Amino acid sequence: MNIRFLGAHNIESQETGCICLLIDDVLAIDAGALTSSLSFAAQRALKAVLLTHRHYDHIRDVPSLAMNFYHSGTSVCVYSTKDVYETLSSYLFDGRLYPNFLERPAENPAVRFTIMEPYSIEQIAGYSVLPVPVNHSVTTVGYQVTSPEGKALFYTADTGPGLEECWQHVSPRVLITEVTLPDRFSEIALEAGHMTPTLLKQEMLTFRKVKGYLPEIVTVHMSPEMEDEIRIQIKDVAETLGTPITIAYEGMQLQV
Repeated sequence: MNIRFLGAHNIESQETGCICLLIDDVLAIDAGALTSSLSFAAQRALKAVLLTHRHYDHIRDVPSLAMNFYHSGTSVCVYSTKDVYETLSSYLFDGRLYPNFLERPAENPAVRFTIMEPYSIEQIAGYSVLPVPVNHSVTTVGYQVTSPEGKALFYTADTGPGLEECWQHVSPRVLITEVTLPDRFSEIALEAGHMTPTLLKQEMLTFRKVKGYLPEIVTVHMSPEMEDEIRIQIKDVAETLGTPITIAYEGMQLQV
């Protein structure tokens, strides 16, 4: 699998994009920088989009993606929780902010939405996809995506600590997880359901206790203006764990 980080941060600027992963050019996870990073043709080549939760920086490009498919007379398949479906249908595709592309056009809606159930594997665009609940401020699932060759990655999405139950259900070669804030904002991170470097270290120690190994670790969703501070602290965490940790950036590619 080739993973391209279209967006690796939680805030957009000229240099940073909101979180969005693209697998083998056909499967996207979250839509923070989806349309802004792809040509119209590349957007229409997508076979499916997985959304982790309803927060705006993760779903923001879904309406513009839907408009592209609407104009081309085709559909894009979107998968997520009931909570995300209700948010899209009530707020974004409500006929006031944007047309209801969940129903338009009636004969072939631009967005074909499938509600996923936690811990239930779906076959999507040739991949086995397992949604696993994580600890965030709203209903959120991470996704373990396994290729036909059996190679697996797990993207936690936005999450705070307390993931021992989550680790019971996944066995990735690559773990893509968030570190939103540096350690000095640990109280804010805990309240909002996010990670700091030290919180990540604790979760990785738990992962190793549960699974007996550590996967390759990649961090995303950093607050850009705090990234230098996060980077220093992540280096210390990597040394403590005895394993490298990669901080993702826009345009980075990773082979699994």
